[in-house]
Amino acid sequence: MKKALFLLCLLCVNYLAKAQKVSEPSSEMRPDWTKPYPSFRIAGNLYYVGTSDLACYLIVTPKGNILINTGLASSASGIKTNIERLGFRLSDTKILLNTQAHYDHVGAMAAIKKMTGAKLMINEGDAGAVADGGLSDYTSKGKVLDFEPVKVDRILHDGDTIKLGGMQLVMLNHPGHTKGSCSYMFDVKDEKQKYRVLIANMPTIVTDENFSDIAAYPNIARDYAYTLKAMKHLTFDIWLASHASQFGLTDKHKPGNRYNPAAFFDKKGYDQQISDLQGDFDEKMKGNK
Repeated sequence: MKKALFLLCLLCVNYLAKAQKVSEPSSEMRPDWTKPYPSFRIAGNLYYVGTSDLACYLIVTPKGNILINTGLASSASGIKTNIERLGFRLSDTKILLNTQAHYDHVGAMAAIKKMTGAKLMINEGDAGAVADGGLSDYTSKGKVLDFEPVKVDRILHDGDTIKLGGMQLVMLNHPGHTKGSCSYMFDVKDEKQKYRVLIANMPTIVTDENFSDIAAYPNIARDYAYTLKAMKHLTFDIWLASHASQFGLTDKHKPGNRYNPAAFFDKKGYDQQISDLQGDFDEKMKGNK
């Protein structure tokens, strides 16, 4: 493990020597990415603290909290505000997790890590990209940072468990969108019942290139096929995603609505999303023959 982390650091230094600055596309292109959204309780000790579309999740425990995703670099203050409005403190964050190493989900990770001292845990396939600011991502040109590099404290593998204050989250390796895209499965409970929750990284296709032409990710087609198959067989009560629009947040919850976990019981919607993504993949593969 130490040798792997050492090699990772060398890779990071090599890339950073070539990088000039952090480049974040204008929010005018996607105003829903920066539009504030009031934080709220989803189910049990799970809360939504992201923007109108960039989903960030807070899991509260007696031993400190877990934050999943951090949105854009400019999202840090909004996440802090959302957490405080719920009556919690950002400084109580002990673990940082991420569903994919793209600037719209890991952009504020470095800043929040500095603010909290939390341990960052990243799926193996995305560890290099997180450490070098996205320069080693297969869609990167390797010249401009997509986000501020962040030190990874623990490298995760498929099926690994993240534990804190009685919570146990299982990381599910769902590569394709990035080499280390991942989802999380865990249980929460409230005064009435227990809920099985899936925070899913939906395997959307982000490249116009034929898969067979992507030398930086030779296994991309195989990974997408694996992920789509694996996600079809998951069982849960509540499902959420990296983007609020993917699970229909604004249709299921309006600011000011009462606590209602059942609003996120939507297996039909999940199955339709996976079916649509399977169709996109099948269409993409036609160009790879």
